[in-house]
Amino acid sequence: MRFGVVTFPGSCDDADARLACSLVGDVVQLWHADRDLKGVDAVVIPGGFSYGDHLRVGAIARFAPVMMEIDTYARVGGPVLGICNGFQVLCEAGLLPGALLPNASLRFAMRQTAVQVQTTDCAWTRGCDMGEVLSIPAKHFAGRYYASQPVLDEMEERGQVALRYVADPVPNGSLDGIAGVCNAFGNVLGLMPHPEHAVDDLCGGADGLRLFRSATMVPSL
Repeated sequence: MRFGVVTFPGSCDDADARLACSLVGDVVQLWHADRDLKGVDAVVIPGGFSYGDHLRVGAIARFAPVMMEIDTYARVGGPVLGICNGFQVLCEAGLLPGALLPNASLRFAMRQTAVQVQTTDCAWTRGCDMGEVLSIPAKHFAGRYYASQPVLDEMEERGQVALRYVADPVPNGSLDGIAGVCNAFGNVLGLMPHPEHAVDDLCGGADGLRLFRSATMVPSL
């Protein structure tokens, strides 16, 4: 299994994402200007501050040359994971529904979070158990998930809510406690918590590794 991890100007969690992927497969570094995905079997868009979050989080990154390739790859069923800023980029690119708004507190939040698996019909959660609770750290300023009510209803009907925060109140004010969503086909997942920071018991837990390992169960295109 070959994971391609994208690096944008401003990415700060790409190294940890590459490390996480290396624990379950091989890793290829993809640069934002690449026009070729180099034959990878899955793509990870990491967290950070792509292009300095100028204009709007993820709004510039979605136009990067590599995103044109990822768009095509995702639409033919390729597994794509967007973490934090990567989630924001996927929403901006139209590969996932909704948007990520500033936290309800209007403050940067960093904490360990508990998220519950809502579906296993997703390339990145199929190795988890339905209803399983994962402990994964989160750190973001614009992590409040939002979508219109008709879109939320459609997502619920299609099983596109992949992860929910367990805490009440929700740490960032996300609608319906949504921490992660997948597309209708289950190959694209975006989530705000950082699974790449939860891959070693010596660092507090390895629940995040479950998501990366799940991707290795997906047949190659």
